[in-house]
Amino acid sequence: MRVLEKAPAKINLSLDVLHKRKDGFHEVKMIMTTIDLADRVELVDLPYDEIRIISHNRFVPDDQRNLAYQAAKLLKDRFKIRKGISISITKTIPVAAGLAGGSSDAAATLRGLNRLWNLGLTLDELANLGAEIGSDVSFCVYGGTALATGRGEIIQHITPPPHCWVVLAKPTIGVSTADVYKNLNINSIHHPYVEGMIEALKIGDYDQICNLMGNVLESVTLHMYPEVANIKDQMKRFGADAVLMSGSGPTVFGLVQYESRLPRVYNGLRGFCDQVFAVRMLGERNCLD
Repeated sequence: MRVLEKAPAKINLSLDVLHKRKDGFHEVKMIMTTIDLADRVELVDLPYDEIRIISHNRFVPDDQRNLAYQAAKLLKDRFKIRKGISISITKTIPVAAGLAGGSSDAAATLRGLNRLWNLGLTLDELANLGAEIGSDVSFCVYGGTALATGRGEIIQHITPPPHCWVVLAKPTIGVSTADVYKNLNINSIHHPYVEGMIEALKIGDYDQICNLMGNVLESVTLHMYPEVANIKDQMKRFGADAVLMSGSGPTVFGLVQYESRLPRVYNGLRGFCDQVFAVRMLGERNCLD
């Protein structure tokens, strides 16, 4: 038996940090949406009781550090599954990019194994399991567009953005999310207007969506990594309608409403960055077959 699952990337249209919690996590309030940049996860039964991760990307771990491995182990342990599984991950989403690639792979593994092993779990039940793996996994189980609160695992579905293009550029650096949060001064940040973004999405006001995009983590990452700030400046210069860093970075994305402007933004960034993508918004929720 074999199951294929698509694992789309996410971007943050709005990311706010409210305070540090007693459990060590930060309380967040963010709007995430999926885009048509995706990994492919292939799940195949094994004749022996083992979890095997296969990936040709040298930056993807093939052991228990991999979130897809953790997803499979969680299901095996929780439901006493005595079967082996091979998880083949074909990466398109850049690794450690602020695009939730690893979390989306884990979510795809949960959805796929639910089908392969006939567990009969709902998306809500899979999302609750995903919260045990990582903060972004719950959102990635659902996909679509959502307000995420708590540490990111409390999901409220909202209206998806209007159709537009998304240009993404990832510099050849790694960013430590832990270091970014550690250096964030919550008392001095400018909080984005998340409720205004929800309303702009509801009425499909593209210009207002562009005006209200914000990410408090930029205040740290752009200071620590000037190359991220440079890519953001270049993307604006080449004509993107709005530009923002996704997650803790280092990927920067820009929204482009009209396809006629897309080549100038995309080709201009190719001169500054090797990993550049031009994709469409997805924004719609996943469904179980």
